[in-house]
Amino acid sequence: MNLIDDLRWRGLVAQSTDEVALQDAMKNPMTLYVGFDPTAASLHVGNLVVLLVLRRFQLAGHTPIALVGGATGLVGDPSGRNDERTLNSTEVVEEWVSRIRKQVSAFLSFDEAPNKAIVVNNLDWTSPLSAIEFLRDIGKHFSVNQMLSKDSVSSRLEAGGISYTEFSYQVLQSFDYLEIFRRHNCTLQLGGSDQWGNIVAGLDLIRRVESGSGHALTVPLLTKSDGTKFGKTASGSVWLDPAMTSPYAFFQYWLNTDDKDVVNFLKVFSFKTHEEIEELERSHLANPGLREAHRALARELTSLVHTEETTTRVESAARALFGQGDLNELDEETLSAALAELPRTTISKDQDIPTWVDLLAATGVVDSKSAARRIVKEGGAYLNNEKISGEDFVLQKTDFLCGKYALLRKGKRDLAAVELA
Repeated sequence: MNLIDDLRWRGLVAQSTDEVALQDAMKNPMTLYVGFDPTAASLHVGNLVVLLVLRRFQLAGHTPIALVGGATGLVGDPSGRNDERTLNSTEVVEEWVSRIRKQVSAFLSFDEAPNKAIVVNNLDWTSPLSAIEFLRDIGKHFSVNQMLSKDSVSSRLEAGGISYTEFSYQVLQSFDYLEIFRRHNCTLQLGGSDQWGNIVAGLDLIRRVESGSGHALTVPLLTKSDGTKFGKTASGSVWLDPAMTSPYAFFQYWLNTDDKDVVNFLKVFSFKTHEEIEELERSHLANPGLREAHRALARELTSLVHTEETTTRVESAARALFGQGDLNELDEETLSAALAELPRTTISKDQDIPTWVDLLAATGVVDSKSAARRIVKEGGAYLNNEKISGEDFVLQKTDFLCGKYALLRKGKRDLAAVELA
């Protein structure tokens, strides 16, 4: 199966300018690029969709270029929103460019090879141009009527209007394709399906300025089966930066994938073969409770983003929380991340430590202290996975893991944390 057929099997093809011509061009190594704007200090899991497609092209022998938008990041893409982006300072954008450049580089190979990856910043060719030069040499090739017809622009006009700054974004992105075509003989741009109009505008600019030609291929915007936005949790976006989303929370995000989505997500994100994914699908349909497909997805993605060693550590933490491992073996960072999403209460080091009953009630896991007492009487009360039997049981400072945390458990599954601050 060729790469395009593989991408189609994985549900990763939305639009293409001329698929037959693209398939023919891909018989020989080609250069392609994807752009990533620094709209935050980190990429999120939604960015992984197209970033991993770029990786698949490199594995197939093509040369990938990851563009980090130091220039376009100062302007802002109007796609998919009803209001203007808040413009960030030059210093902030520079910092985010540096961080995202490092992130995208981790997914590509820069080894000495004919198709080693390239990372570029569009500020390098945009900032030397004066406004007059840009308008004369690039702007003259754009029809305002065509620009107004782009979905990202027309939707904003219907919602109340768009600034000239964001209106010009598609000109800047088209200029990127022209420059990468000139500098690297790049003839394919990948992007999300919401970028189709901008990518095609770039192809038109290449034709007008250089009498050249190229290709466009877009990836569908990923959605979840229940209609909620992919990559979002109750606490916000799922980031690739471990300081913004801990590896433990990252692993749990994939592990908690809805049963209806897990096979689709394996196709989109996993580098497993078709046969391996189909076997996981059969296993999942035969016994969903084993969650083999979910664990395979979580392990592969966490290892890809955070290393295999990190994945082993967070899996150990997950098992330890439910009594299948030693909590004392967890380092403070991993333990803190594992407890972060649990109901919790905080007590001061200077105060007397309350009873287990008082603490469980304070976390909100039960409605009242009397409910907590019933749990103790019924034998379902645990501290750091050790059963307690007395309603008046009081924690000691030595009970706090890493000198800071205690894990309360009600029955088999209901967990809560106590932090000593």
